[in-house]
Amino acid sequence: MNDSVENSGLGYFEFPDPRTANEQGVVAVGGLLNPIWVYSAYLQGIFPWPIEFDDEMLTAWCSPQPRAVFQWSQVHVPRRLARKIRSGRFRVTSNEAFDAVISGCAESRRIDGALEHGTWITAEMNSVYRELHAQGKVHSVEVWENDVLVGGIYGVAFGRIFSGESMFYKVSDASKAGLCVLLKHLQRQGFDLMDIQQMTGHCESLGASFIERESYLEILQRGLSAPADFGVIDSRHDSW
Repeated sequence: MNDSVENSGLGYFEFPDPRTANEQGVVAVGGLLNPIWVYSAYLQGIFPWPIEFDDEMLTAWCSPQPRAVFQWSQVHVPRRLARKIRSGRFRVTSNEAFDAVISGCAESRRIDGALEHGTWITAEMNSVYRELHAQGKVHSVEVWENDVLVGGIYGVAFGRIFSGESMFYKVSDASKAGLCVLLKHLQRQGFDLMDIQQMTGHCESLGASFIERESYLEILQRGLSAPADFGVIDSRHDSW
């Protein structure tokens, strides 16, 4: 266990080796859904995904092969979307309205490209991510239009990886704008990549790609020894 894990302030639970995952990417099923288990999972290249089995919600702990990610050299922002961001129509911030963002993600039924998993954010998952946010390990990205929240993303920062978990939007292009601003911000802050876990058509159009599980785990281990600081997003200070 490296220093960043020992100093996480949460305790630590050791999962089975992610390389033992089955063909569906599942490493283990069941156990505890709490901040220690969830954050420990990310530190080991694993993430939680609640599944329904025989009318009961169980937690699957996953490490897919291959894994969908954003790597900075491959990110492509369409000109139309860049113009919309540049116009100032949307203001993008971070950690200003976490509760509203995760509630929006949990309630959403529309899939807007990457990161949107619909109703998988159970009340138990919601509680865990809120607690991890309070400890500075989970972050929200808010998209505002005329000071009204119209979209958002939340995810987990660990080492030099940011794992996007879910997103929502209320007006067209809001979540896409937030995602593009987030990607630019993560690169500037020294993150190695953004993990999106599974590919979507929208993410692929922005340059997301697959990497092998082993490559992901190597990047993860290097980043844990010198983690990046998530910092603060304010799109008014960006140029597009």
